[in-house]
Amino acid sequence: MKPELSIVTSAYNEEESLPLFFDRVTAVAEKMNVAYEIIVVNDGSKDGTEKVIRERAEKDKRVKGVFLSRNFGQQAAYLCAMKLLAGDCAVFLDADLQDPPELIPEMYAKYKEGYDVVHAVRTKREGETVGKKLSAAAYMGLLRRGSGLNIPENSSEFKLYDKKVLDAIISMPETTRFLRAQVTWLGFKEAFVYFDRPAREKGKTTYNFKKLAKIAMNGIIPYDKKPLALPLKIGAVLGVGSLAAFITFIVLTALSISLPLAAWLFPTVGAGVSLILISQGITGIYLGYAYDEVKRRPVYVIRETLNFGEDDDKNR
Repeated sequence: MKPELSIVTSAYNEEESLPLFFDRVTAVAEKMNVAYEIIVVNDGSKDGTEKVIRERAEKDKRVKGVFLSRNFGQQAAYLCAMKLLAGDCAVFLDADLQDPPELIPEMYAKYKEGYDVVHAVRTKREGETVGKKLSAAAYMGLLRRGSGLNIPENSSEFKLYDKKVLDAIISMPETTRFLRAQVTWLGFKEAFVYFDRPAREKGKTTYNFKKLAKIAMNGIIPYDKKPLALPLKIGAVLGVGSLAAFITFIVLTALSISLPLAAWLFPTVGAGVSLILISQGITGIYLGYAYDEVKRRPVYVIRETLNFGEDDDKNR
């Protein structure tokens, strides 16, 4: 039977979380009276994640496994699942159960009302320090301001998509992917459901500052050209400052007040060098992203699939 609902997660070193994830997702889906499939993309895990997926897929053919050749990141893993899933709609959620599966029926109900995208929005974040909450708020503010898109605040990748939305995302040719920005840019009819985000059930998060910074850059650079104009703005400010300094120098000279040449030279030269470095750095970042796009390398590589039928074990 063709599934109407696909439930998708990516897993990187989620050996401890996955058994409970499968239990809770299955319990929820069984009560919904809808044909479903569960897709888990193993994103190059180094622990026993693959074994857990294989064991569950052997017991339940509705559980489908995708094993990538290495760790490509959640955005790539989700794009991979989008191309493989068979449902008329799909819910994407984290395997660590901080995205509660029990919210899926409410999201599905919104979909049946005619909404194309349903965002799950956090109202509280349990088990996080004040510092983590502040950094998360700053991170989202940077994304919203930097991308120029009205990305729903306190949202994540926990969403339900109509298949036509997924097809639109798949059709976008860029290799640098940031789903929250892409789905907002597309502009489909959207709804929201709200939940208190619980603390992580098992294991430790694999997200660090470096990964979050990369995600933020992927959400800003492809959608915002304003940083390219930043050197011009800085140059204008420095130009006005240099003019003011020059006028001050003339006035002080007229008043027979002398200052060492270094007092004027060092700040001017330092400002000029800083402007050049900032300009080169920003240009380099954009050129790097352009270079990645021009190479047209695959966003991910599949090593093996399970329970997808005759195409199993083939790269796609």
